Amino acid sequence: MTPDMILEWIGYLASTIVLISLLMSSIKKLRWINLIGSSIFATYGFLIGSFPVGFMNVGIALINIYYLYRMYTSKDFFQFLPIDTKSQYLNYFLDFHRKNIERFMNLPFEDIHKADISLFVLRNMQPAGVFVCSKYDEKTLKVEIDYVVKEYQDFKIGCFVFDKQQAFFQEKGFNRFISFTKNEKHIYYLRRMGFAHEPLIHQDAYVKRI
Repeated sequence: MTPDMILEWIGYLASTIVLISLLMSSIKKLRWINLIGSSIFATYGFLIGSFPVGFMNVGIALINIYYLYRMYTSKDFFQFLPIDTKSQYLNYFLDFHRKNIERFMNLPFEDIHKADISLFVLRNMQPAGVFVCSKYDEKTLKVEIDYVVKEYQDFKIGCFVFDKQQAFFQEKGFNRFISFTKNEKHIYYLRRMGFAHEPLIHQDAYVKRI
């Protein structure tokens, strides 16, 4: 492969990565992937002697770095909002996000209003997620729905619920969560949140003690 062909393939690679970044629903993922693409594009521009292309992509890379820095250093405000059992908004919310929710878990519409704990999770006063639990036993809450809208799927809400709000659930008499799933994406999330596989309870059981 000649040097010119290598440079051409670098350009194709950079273009592909930039295009892929635009498909991301998560702004953070978009910024990271776009940063990689623009950095390669800047290198490509300088290698072929096209300084406008090189400097423009250096600028794009710096903009991505700036916004990523803001994302990682900014402090979000999180809050629970109890859901009224007759809430029509909850039905609209779940129906609107149904397809994305069912990528991770079954959506028990018939049981939603019978749950023991039903909460919207607000992020900067925006309804960013729904957390619904039912009583599994005297000390255990079964997680029925733990969903965060695409724009906020960066694990911050999960950390808020399962780590920073443990006292909220302990005051209600519970000291652990249990979730049943075979979904690999859901299992990955549960492990990130500190759940451990408990095959002695059930082959598909994952438990987090608080």
